[in-house]
Amino acid sequence: MERPWLDYVAKGNPTEIDIPEVSLPQLFNESVRKYPNHQAVTFLGKTYSYKQLEQLIKNVASSLYNIGIQKGDRVALMLPNCPQYVISYYAALSIGATVVQVNPMYKSSELLHVLNDSEAEVIIVLDNLVSAVKEVESNTSLSTIINVSIESDSRFNTLTKEKGIPTPIVEINPREDVAVLQYTGGTTGRSKGAMLTHYNLVANTLQSYATSAIKMKLGEERMLTISPLFHVYGMTSCMNLTFYTGGNLILVPKFDVELVVKVIEQAKPTIFPGVPTMFISLLNYYKEKKFDLSSLRTCTSGSAPLPVEILNQFNDTSGTKVSEGFGLSEASPVTHRNPITGIQKPGSIGIPIPNTDAKIVDSINGEEPMPVGEVGELVIKGPQVMKGYWNMPEETNQVLRDGWLYTGDLAKMDQDGFFYIVGRKKEMIIASGFNVYPIEIEDVIYTHPKVLEAAVIGIPDKYRGETVKAVVVLKENEMLSEKELVDFCRDRLATYKVPHSVEFVKELPKTTVGKILKRRLTEQYQN
Repeated sequence: MERPWLDYVAKGNPTEIDIPEVSLPQLFNESVRKYPNHQAVTFLGKTYSYKQLEQLIKNVASSLYNIGIQKGDRVALMLPNCPQYVISYYAALSIGATVVQVNPMYKSSELLHVLNDSEAEVIIVLDNLVSAVKEVESNTSLSTIINVSIESDSRFNTLTKEKGIPTPIVEINPREDVAVLQYTGGTTGRSKGAMLTHYNLVANTLQSYATSAIKMKLGEERMLTISPLFHVYGMTSCMNLTFYTGGNLILVPKFDVELVVKVIEQAKPTIFPGVPTMFISLLNYYKEKKFDLSSLRTCTSGSAPLPVEILNQFNDTSGTKVSEGFGLSEASPVTHRNPITGIQKPGSIGIPIPNTDAKIVDSINGEEPMPVGEVGELVIKGPQVMKGYWNMPEETNQVLRDGWLYTGDLAKMDQDGFFYIVGRKKEMIIASGFNVYPIEIEDVIYTHPKVLEAAVIGIPDKYRGETVKAVVVLKENEMLSEKELVDFCRDRLATYKVPHSVEFVKELPKTTVGKILKRRLTEQYQN
C-alpha cells in the first residue's frame, strides 16, 4: 500500500507520537497540577482557574456518586456551551460513568430515542429544556433530572457546593472503558451511539495537538469555542485540546455574529476552530463593519467542506491561515489535516494525522485499493477509531473490518498523498456543521395524513454547506402547501433538520423493485 504523504514527515509533520495509557480526567488533572492559577474557562465575562474548576468537578462528582451513579452508568448532558457542561462532563468521567451527548435542539421523539438507546439514568439539562425531558421521562430509564440555570440558582448549583461526600477511587481501563456515547447516523438508519473510549479521546487530543496549524504555546492559548461541546468536533478540538495544553476555553453559548465579534474583541482568542457557516458570517460582518481579528494566530475548519473562495478571503482578512481537516464521530473525530509545514492544498482535507493510516478502496467490494486520483470509499485505521456502536454488533461489524473504519465517504487521493472528499455513500446531509439523516425527516413527513411518498436529499448551499430539501408525492385529491409541510416538520424536528424547500411531484423515480432513486433526485436538484 502506497503512503505518499509520508514524504511530508521529513518536513516537520510527525507520523508517530506517544499516547499514554491514561484517562481523560488524568489528562485534565495533570494540567491542574501544572497550571493551577491559569484561566481555564471564560464565559460571559466570568472566569474560572484550573484549581477552581477542579474543585467544582470534585463536588459534582461526589454528588453524582451520592445519588447512586457508579462506574459504567450513563449520564446524559443536554446543555449548550457553558461552564456547567465542562464541570458535568469531567465529573461524570471521574467516577467512571459514561457521558451521553444530547443535542439541546432535539425534539421529544429524538430525545426519547437517545435516552432509551443509552439507558441513561441521569440527565443534566438546561432549565428551559426540562419540560421536553419530562414529556418523555416515563418512557425512559431516567431516575434523576438535574436542572441547570445559567444565571440563577438551580439544583446543579447546589451540587457544586456539596463538599465532604466521599467518592471511590475508580480504576479506569483507558482502552476498554467507554468515556462518551457520541450519537451519529453512522452509515445507515437512525442515530447510533459511537462508543469512544478514554484512550480514543486521549489519543485524538494528542494527535490534534501534534498537528495543530501552529505550535501551540502551553499555558497561553485562548480557544474561541463556538462549536457545540455536545458535538464531537467541539468536544475534542476545543475542550479536550485546550485543557491538555493548559489554555483558556472561551465559551460562547450560540453563534450570534454580533456576540462573537464582541467576544473576539474582549477576550482576544488566539485559536478559532469553526465550521464554514461561521467563517462566512464573520466575513460578511467584517465587510460591513470592520473589527479587530489581530489576536487570532490560527483557525481550523471542520464538519463540512469550506469553499476555497471563503478560505482565501478569510485568510486575507484575518491574516491567519485556516487549516482544513476531516473527521467523523466514529473517529473521535479527527483523522486528516492539512500539514503544519510545507504546502497546504485548498479544497483538500490534508493528510492522515499521526498514528493514522488511510486508503481509498473500491466502494462496492470494500477491498480493492483504488489508484491515485480514482474515487472510492475512504477507510481509516488508528487509535482514535471507536470501540463500536452501543448495543449494535451487526452495524459495528459493517463499519469495522480488520481494524479499518469504513467511513461511507467517497474520496480520492492525489499523488502527494492529499485526500479529497467528493461525496458520501451514506445519505447524511451536513447543514451548518450538523449531521442530518434523511430517514429521520422522512419518518416525520410520512406521518402527515396527506403525504403518500417522500424523499429527503441535501442540496448545495453557499452559506450552510448543504440544505435539506424534501421531494413529496401527495395522496390523490389532496392539497398541501410548502409552508404547511415545513411548519409541520418544525413542530417535530430540531431547527437544522427542517426542510428549507419542498418540491411536490407526481411520482418519485424508483428502481424496478420500488426503491426510491435518491441519487437521481440529487442530480436533478443540485443546481
